[in-house]
Amino acid sequence: QVQLVESGGGLVQPGGSLRLSCAASGFTIGLDNYAIGWFRQAPGKEREGVSCISGRADSTYFKDSVKGRFTISRDNAKNTVYLQMDSLKPEDSAVYFCAAELDWRITTAQAMCIGNSYEYDFGGQGTQVTVSS
Repeated sequence: QVQLVESGGGLVQPGGSLRLSCAASGFTIGLDNYAIGWFRQAPGKEREGVSCISGRADSTYFKDSVKGRFTISRDNAKNTVYLQMDSLKPEDSAVYFCAAELDWRITTAQAMCIGNSYEYDFGGQGTQVTVSS
């Protein structure tokens, strides 16, 4: 079965950290050269691109509000992409989704994050992140 599964969300206090994982199955993100993006959607808001990484990890993008606090990385051997989130703020609270798209279909990681995650090849079901004291 081809799918993406997000995990690692939870409740954390402001200033805390979480590491989200996006695990792919049924396809290989490295061999098949997939770019991976993290998106989030808060209640009543549009889904937005948070961070994306190209198929060869030579291009990354971060939304301005998370720059310096979030890090994206990929472990092709584990077929997984990670989003390390530090110094979390209440406004980071949302359901976080990952999506995969063939690298040749996107021009840059930024383009993937700005694009519509619903149109990409694969999308996960999301993991809830809540930042609250």
